[in-house]
Formats: sequence, C-alpha cells, structure tokens
Amino acid sequence: MANIHDITDYVISRLVTGGVPLNQLKLQKLLYYIQAWHLAHAGKPIVQARFQAWVHGPVNREVFDRFKATKMLYSAMTTDDIRQGFNSEQALSSDQRTFIDAVLGVYAPLAGDQLEALTHQEDPWVRARGKLSPDQRCEAEIDEAVMASFYRSRVQS
Repeated sequence: MANIHDITDYVISRLVTGGVPLNQLKLQKLLYYIQAWHLAHAGKPIVQARFQAWVHGPVNREVFDRFKATKMLYSAMTTDDIRQGFNSEQALSSDQRTFIDAVLGVYAPLAGDQLEALTHQEDPWVRARGKLSPDQRCEAEIDEAVMASFYRSRVQS
C-alpha cells in the first residue's frame, strides 16, 4: 500500500511539471478521487489514509497538516512542496503510477472549485456531513464502504 505523502508528491510533480495549475484545494480533491476510484476498482484503498467531510469537500488531515504552515486553500503548489529526495519510481509501483495517472487524466483538467462542487453533489461527502449546513464545520470521516459503492455504481451505469 502506498504512503499518502508519496502520492501527494507524485501528484504535485506530475501536475506542476506538466504546467497544470494546482493549489491545496485541488490537491485534496485529487487525492480523494484517487482513493475513491481505487476503492471502486480494486476493492481496497490505494493508501491507508482517511478523508474528512470538510466545508470545501473531502480533506485528508495528514496532508492538510503537512502544508498548513505554508499554504492557504488557494496557494499555488510548486515543486518546492515536494519532499526532498522523493523518487516516484522507488515510492510507487508502476501499477500505482498508471492508476493515479488515469485518475489525473479525468480530474486534473478541472479547477479546485469545480472538483469541490462535484464532491458536494456526491453521496459519500453528503452522507458523511449528515444534516449539517454546507458551511458548517465538520471533521466526520467519509466512509470508505460508501465511497467504494458510490463510485463502483458510477462505472456500472
């Protein structure tokens, strides 16, 4: 199983070096979709990491904490945000990189705000928040079984 920081560094590297705009909001949603689609396709997480149903969509607290001192929600991510010595070929398998690239191919062209809007319409985030208003603080974890079921059903429809 991959490490959340390895996937984070891989996403930053792939997008930033490819000229695709990336901020923390967008990064968090991309990480969520990578996990969600892996749950749907492989039946297991790609990374041992949980996501919470925050106001702006799914967030991994560990990645948020990594950048909270240096990045705001809309701060641009740069190659300086990649951990020193990170090597994607050592950190992630070829299959993992291929899978992540496939998810990025679908979601990376979208802006963070667009990804946020998508997650707000999808059952896993909605169910985790329950009856809270859209602007109410929430740290409830998004259920991986709900993620797997919801995204699996999207493939089948």
